[in-house]
Amino acid sequence: MRILMIIPYVPSPIRVRSYQLLRHLAQRGHQITLICAEDGPDDEANLGTLRPLCTKIQVITIARQARIAAYLRAVISDLPLQAAHCLVPAFIEAIKAEFRSGEHDVVHIEHLRAAEIARVAAAQVPTRPPLILDAVDSISLLFERATRSSPSLRARAMALLDLARTKRYEATCGQHVDHIIITSPEDAWALQTLQTTQFQSAPITVVPNGVELDCIQPVSEERAPATIIFSGKMSYHANEAAAHFLLDTIMPLVWQQRPDAHVILAGANPGPALRAYARNPLVTVTGFVPDLRTYLARATVAVAPMRYGVGVQNKVLEAMATATPVVTTRQTTVALTARPDHELLVADHATQFAQAILKLLADPPYARTLGNAGRAYVEQAHNWAASAMLLETCYASVQHQKVTTP
Repeated sequence: MRILMIIPYVPSPIRVRSYQLLRHLAQRGHQITLICAEDGPDDEANLGTLRPLCTKIQVITIARQARIAAYLRAVISDLPLQAAHCLVPAFIEAIKAEFRSGEHDVVHIEHLRAAEIARVAAAQVPTRPPLILDAVDSISLLFERATRSSPSLRARAMALLDLARTKRYEATCGQHVDHIIITSPEDAWALQTLQTTQFQSAPITVVPNGVELDCIQPVSEERAPATIIFSGKMSYHANEAAAHFLLDTIMPLVWQQRPDAHVILAGANPGPALRAYARNPLVTVTGFVPDLRTYLARATVAVAPMRYGVGVQNKVLEAMATATPVVTTRQTTVALTARPDHELLVADHATQFAQAILKLLADPPYARTLGNAGRAYVEQAHNWAASAMLLETCYASVQHQKVTTP
């Protein structure tokens, strides 16, 4: 198929879902045209990886002033701030030109941040290819949970500001596309409950996140003693809240019995509050690391003490793929079919979390068994190649449609 992908950032191993789906679709022989927004200093290296996979790439530069203007227009309208993120004329014109070219069988749009630019462009073109929206997660569900559970007043305020308008947008987005895909059954349920029966809405298919199993594997080296890792993009508010929960509440209980336990926060863009934890000699805050696999494979335990969140937590899947035993919250497991106490451990409170960590530190054979079971689980349930094949069936279901704008 000839696929036009509209992505609100440059796909990369950090922006893993769009990157891996694009990569596997290209490997399966599809022709990919990519329109994406400039994202940061690593763009050129990431684009170098993408160019052999795509027939054409167009990168849109969005000036800071243009983005601020788009946000301000959203504030005085009913549009979510997320939907205004890339809503600039240059992006819309680029999409319109591709629609008019007649060179695409299907259009793949990732995230609420790209949904509105695609909708505006489609409304101005008499005929367009069918549109598939990869919503990734239900953003309104994330905002609901952030307003209840985030320890950050700023994160709660931002979520509350955008919650109602995001709900309204997600309730109607299925009227402007031909199919929606999403990462988990819970997020699919959240979108379905928002959609009104007044208008026909697009079908929703769960296409789960995967793991690059050939690249992320267990290693034969001995694991570092009593090492606990939490990984992820540390500027993301849910990860920041989890890191504070880990170091302020859980680890003091662990250190009472295991004063030798060492914590690694591994991930890009930790703020000043997280970097300050590195004053403790038992805590390492890495910032960006070029290859997280080494950290995960050497750790004794991987934790994901998420106080709130939605969708599939790739940090959990990647840790399991390295056969590192995982302790996480029950909310995180909703998007998985992994069995608690078999493929991972579940803890909802600080005391339970500390006890689970201490159990794994004290019993290496048990930790090894749990880690190996986790690896077997991701091999069976979270393979990017399988997700790409499922996505192909969604494309096939709509690709012969020619949509005429009223």
